[in-house]
Order: sequence, then C-alpha cells, then structure tokens
Amino acid sequence: MPKFLRIGVHQSNVSGYTSKAWCIRQAGTAVFLKWGAVEVQGAGAGRKVCWTLPPREKTVRCGTAQRAKDYAKAAIAKRRSHRYEPLAGTIAMQRKSAVRSAEPKQALATILFVDIVRSTEKAAKLGDVRWAQVMSHYYVAVRKELKTLRGKEVVTTGDGLLATFRTPAAGIGCADAIRKAVRTLGLEIRIGLHAGEYKISGAEVIGLAFHIGARVAAKARAGEVLVSGAVKDLMSKSEIGFAARGVHQLKGVPGRWRLYRVEP
Repeated sequence: MPKFLRIGVHQSNVSGYTSKAWCIRQAGTAVFLKWGAVEVQGAGAGRKVCWTLPPREKTVRCGTAQRAKDYAKAAIAKRRSHRYEPLAGTIAMQRKSAVRSAEPKQALATILFVDIVRSTEKAAKLGDVRWAQVMSHYYVAVRKELKTLRGKEVVTTGDGLLATFRTPAAGIGCADAIRKAVRTLGLEIRIGLHAGEYKISGAEVIGLAFHIGARVAAKARAGEVLVSGAVKDLMSKSEIGFAARGVHQLKGVPGRWRLYRVEP
C-alpha cells in the first residue's frame, strides 16, 4: 500500500504543528483509501509515525480494473503536488500514556524554516528518480550545517525543514551556510527565522512561533533570508546587517509584522 506523509501547518488550527498521512491500495476494481492526522517522532532512519486518532477510510468502486488503476495513479499524483512525501514503513496506532504530564514544558528558541522555491516544477522536470537523488543530497547538506551550528531538527516537509537554535546568531549563520551549500545542487531556497516561545508535550511541539517562522519564510524571495523583528531586536549589538522589507500580514497569524532581509 503506497503511503504518503505531509508535515506542516493546518490553516484552521494555529495552536499546533501537525501532520497528515494518506494511504491508497488498489484491489481489482476497487480503491481503498485511508487518511488522518499523525504524530511524527524523531527524524531520518529513526523516524516513527503514529496515527493520533483512528484514521478515516473510504472505498471507491471504479467498475473496471483499468479505471481503478487510473484513479489510484491520479490520486497519488495529486498528493505529491500537495507536498506529500513517500513514506516507508508502517503507521502505528498511538499508544496512550498511562500518565500524562500535567504541564507541558516551555522553551525559547530561534526557529528556522527552509523551503525549496518552485519545488513542484523542478520535480516534474527531473522526474521521480532524479528528484529523489537531489532531495537526498539536499537534506545531507542541510543537516551537515545544522550539526555544525548545533541546530536541532524538529520536522521535515516534502521539500523543507524546520529547526531550532539556542541563539539567533547561530540560526542566521546556519541559514547563510545552507544557502551556500545547496547552490551546487541547482536549487533555490528561501529561509525565514523567528524567535519565540513554544511548548513541548511529549514528542509534540506546540506554538504559534513555528507558524510565524514558516510564514516569514513564505515571504522570502529566492535566495533570501528573512527574519522577524523579534530576531532583529535580539541582534541589536551584532555586526550582521539587516535591510527593512516592510510591514506584512502573515497568513493565519494575528497582527502585522515587520520583516528584515539579512544582508550578504
């Protein structure tokens, strides 16, 4: 059964950084679908994916085996264009803890969100095999810089990554290093940084700060590193230069936000 995973922000829920899984299986003239919210624990080879609630299921009767095959093929192509990534392994049912922590832990960090510009177009142009190779090299390069600057990977999307740093200087330094490292792959990226608080509840990270970091990145142009005013304020004594990029409304986030471009 082909399975796909999408890690990102639900537009209707800005209280948590949530993920979804989607599965499909063809059997004769029928197509069986399964989908729902999941919790992602860890990263890389050690990543585990669990349903947070029993998944929804649907059976589509197509009349003929060819129609069922065409339906499944179109459905898979649609999910890939919606930033789903192929998922290997199983999706387990989440086991409820016997004792839940009364209060989630709170943390303060600089949040980095990196995203590939026009990734869908590039994937279509290169094809699945070549694109998978490029993405593998991309994540190797990004994680190498994270390790060097002591960044902590939180989650990956189909073509992006979210990480946290203890200081804004480390986050900006990593952003610049990532930007240089992926140039040899022929990729254009955009990066956004925000500093704020979030909560840790078990394996889940919750907080508006993650959404703000993603929205700041969405405002960046190709090859640009944008930061929120919170990051710039913390860097007031730094020699790093910033150029004003105006006041913006960040999608799904209350208020208006001043953004700044990190000068090369």
